[in-house]
Amino acid sequence: MNWASKRVCVTGGAGFLGSFVVEELQRRGARDVFVPRSADYDLTTEPGVARLFHDALPDVLIHLAAVVGGIGANKDNPGWFFYANAMMGIQLIEYARRHNVEKAVIAGTICAYPKFTPVPFREEDLWDGYPEETNAPYGIAKKALLVQCQAYRQQYGMNAVYLLPVNLYGPRDNFDLHSSHVIPALIRKCLEAKERGETELRAWGDGTPTREFLYVHDAARGIVMAAESYDGAEPVNLGSGMEISIRDLTETIARLCGFEGKIVWEVEKPNGQPRRQLDVSRAKAAFGFEAQTAFEDGLRETIAWYRASVQADRAEDFQVPTGA
Repeated sequence: MNWASKRVCVTGGAGFLGSFVVEELQRRGARDVFVPRSADYDLTTEPGVARLFHDALPDVLIHLAAVVGGIGANKDNPGWFFYANAMMGIQLIEYARRHNVEKAVIAGTICAYPKFTPVPFREEDLWDGYPEETNAPYGIAKKALLVQCQAYRQQYGMNAVYLLPVNLYGPRDNFDLHSSHVIPALIRKCLEAKERGETELRAWGDGTPTREFLYVHDAARGIVMAAESYDGAEPVNLGSGMEISIRDLTETIARLCGFEGKIVWEVEKPNGQPRRQLDVSRAKAAFGFEAQTAFEDGLRETIAWYRASVQADRAEDFQVPTGA
């Protein structure tokens, strides 16, 4: 892939993962990267998607835009999460076909895997059961895009590939406690509890589920590598291959944040999927991707970024207006 000669459209390119993908593309020589803003293009509507392709004229489409959230957000918005993610993806892939896009890279989700998938999750297990109930509408909407990519490849010869990124974390993540995922939520809770001198921290569930996490820099590199070098019909996991329990994760983040109080588990809250860990061998074999960032190193970088952003916000709040 000669990025310097390609016009690339990255949906979600102004978001958490997307911003790192755009930077990775630029680092590899891309000069013409189009990032649609949701205020300008409503990708849940056909007119919005049609106007995007009219304006962007992409050679390569990387679809990262999604309506996402943690367990609570998924429970509160199952209909919207299904509709928005399905409509965006289905229409984008169809318009990519109509415009003869050279390559389409579609980001799925590991929420598409069955609730009781054997660990480690292999791509072949994707259809062996129903997803975990709290995020099934989101997971099924995204999994439908895999079927579309494969069907379009079969009927139209479209070069569309489908990736399954594991839970991401890193700088620029969403730290809003109402919609964030587990790592940014825990970082914020621990730092705020420490600052207020609290002796307890309340955590969701019983701590037994396990998760796998991928640092956002690594994820961006993997997506661009797939765009460059993977042309297969089969889905590909993107992950680190490391499994950690929510209990161990919470204790690790508390330690790195300097919170020394007691962690109280709210066992009446849902745990979500019991275990998550990916088989990442296909990504390595297909396009040479392996995660490079040690987990605690990534957590330290994320904590440092959030601390700096909070300090910057406070400095701005207390800034004396010019001429006062």
